[in-house]
Amino acid sequence: MSILRWLGAGLLALGFGTGAAQAGQTFDTVKARGTLHCGVNVGVAGFSLPDSQGTWRGLDADLCRAVAAAMFGDPNKVRFVPLTAVQRFTALQSGEIDVLIRQTTLTMTRDTSLGLRMVAVNLYDGHGFMVRKDAGVTAAKGMDGMTICLSPGTTNELVTTDWFRANKLRFTPLLQERMQDNAQALQAGRCDAIGTDATQLAALRSQFTKPQDFVILPERFSKEPYGPVVRRDDQEWFDVIRWTVSALIQAEELGVTSENAEELKRTSPNPEIRRLLGADPVLGQALKLDPAWAINAIRAVGNYGQLFERHLGPKTAIGLERGLNRLWTDGGLMYSWPMR
Repeated sequence: MSILRWLGAGLLALGFGTGAAQAGQTFDTVKARGTLHCGVNVGVAGFSLPDSQGTWRGLDADLCRAVAAAMFGDPNKVRFVPLTAVQRFTALQSGEIDVLIRQTTLTMTRDTSLGLRMVAVNLYDGHGFMVRKDAGVTAAKGMDGMTICLSPGTTNELVTTDWFRANKLRFTPLLQERMQDNAQALQAGRCDAIGTDATQLAALRSQFTKPQDFVILPERFSKEPYGPVVRRDDQEWFDVIRWTVSALIQAEELGVTSENAEELKRTSPNPEIRRLLGADPVLGQALKLDPAWAINAIRAVGNYGQLFERHLGPKTAIGLERGLNRLWTDGGLMYSWPMR
């Protein structure tokens, strides 16, 4: 019997017992602090970029606000922490930030080997190249021998290296942490191209002095699903981030916007809308949040479609069509898990 008790204690220590796993401290720490520490890019138009008053604007910045609104009922209770690609994972691992929402591709090795957890997809993208128009290049195979600006520690560096090697082509990398430095290098002629995700290329070009002088090649060379990242220390916190993203997608699916959310909460007989907006408190209870958690996020930043159109869509300087980021009902990949 003593041997059985010893084995049972060992299994419990390893987490194989019948009891629930102990939650980590991030959820409680954020709640007690009263402010979300959100890691974002140091500055890419359409994603996270301070305006002339120092206010962070963009898709990623607004997702940070959505989480703050879900947690505290106030989208302004967030501190933005600008991070380069090299800094981002260390900042999360060390506890400097609570969540990373910074154009980060969700990959298997990142999800399994860094002590982190990839949460959910908020944007589907793919690797591409931008070249000078006067180079006369219309396809990537015409880039043989070029100097390509890349950010170290990114999937883009790996994708570029693999593709050129597979096609027996040569290139010279110019590695710089800040994408803005790569943009300046391309405009100054220090490199012939930039390799990164297509949405970032469009965002960078929108800030150029002469954007018409640069061409984004049509090919895509990888799958780059972006999404928030958290530490593997707190399932409750993981749930808050995952379901906040899902709530914004679900809102678009149901026709709920920042403008009509309050009225629909009062008048809609649709049980899905009632659950989402907190007229039925079951979803908030599941997350240990106020029943109004989702409507607070939606009122603060809008549904997913509103976010995309405001920061990246055809009427912005970036001018992107939604493509794969359309709802599944419109031929895209955006799809909320059932919220019930």
